[in-house]
Amino acid sequence: MRRRTLLGLCAFAGALCAGSVFAQTTAYPNRPIRLIIPFPPGGATDIIGRTLAQKLTTQLGQPVVVDNKPGAGGTLGSNEASKAAPDGYTLLLATNSTHSIAPLLYKNIPYSALKDFAPISEVATATNVLIVTPNLPVKDVRELIALAKAKPDALNFASSGNGTVVHLQSELFKLMSGTQLTHVPYKGTALAIPDLISGQTHMLFDSLVSALPHIKGGKVKALAVTSTKRTALLPDIPTVIESGLPGYEVNTYFGLFAPAGTPREIVQRLQREAAAAVQSADVRDRFAGQGAEPVGGTPEALTALIRSETEKWKRVIDSGHVKAE
Repeated sequence: MRRRTLLGLCAFAGALCAGSVFAQTTAYPNRPIRLIIPFPPGGATDIIGRTLAQKLTTQLGQPVVVDNKPGAGGTLGSNEASKAAPDGYTLLLATNSTHSIAPLLYKNIPYSALKDFAPISEVATATNVLIVTPNLPVKDVRELIALAKAKPDALNFASSGNGTVVHLQSELFKLMSGTQLTHVPYKGTALAIPDLISGQTHMLFDSLVSALPHIKGGKVKALAVTSTKRTALLPDIPTVIESGLPGYEVNTYFGLFAPAGTPREIVQRLQREAAAAVQSADVRDRFAGQGAEPVGGTPEALTALIRSETEKWKRVIDSGHVKAE
């Protein structure tokens, strides 16, 4: 009798817990959601993030508030997100920089890209573009390489911070072109653009999303895009591959994450909502106009992408002996 009573109490308690979790997840969300962007306003991640946040606000019926937390190549904001309560009310929009590259470069990085986050969906992917200061006397990549070889270490390149995809694709360019260039890190490409325009820095591999307005405004010169094919937004601009560096290809992924331990039901809900958001006609059009391609993939696909990009950039880091400065 006593054993049956204990078993009955355990079953009742289990039912209560299950009911509590079910009520929590089915009522989600019932308050504002914070979306951490680990880079400054005005950059590609910020632009993609704000577009997503606006759409999710409509779909979820609760405000999705963007919170820019830049610094240390995106690792400061990413670390803050990893330590947040796993309740679905703090999310992170991250990139190759924070989840595939920084863990390779920083020995004491305070989070694990795979263990401390619950992947939700790859929101978008975007090609990058090599832009230079207007007064640099080059009109294409071949002339840039020739100038850099004629004046070793005289040219510098800006980045969105040590260990970011912007930094590493410049290191890949150096490695493949056999040039010597000086690295000038910023807290985000949006902060680097004014110095590029003024000539204090010479070149920058920026996302097409954030670089396009400056290119169209004539403030910087575009030399090449980093995708395998030309983009319809800049049809006259060749690829880096066309310009004499076969095999050079770099794209930036934008992934939506929650802290590890977030209930599976909430992750699944957010994946469905994110996929619907980026595949909606208005967001697709907005992304296309900015040079980004919507994805809306699964958590498993995002995890696989992190792993494949990590392998790619590890080869670059090892070959180029790249270190966090």
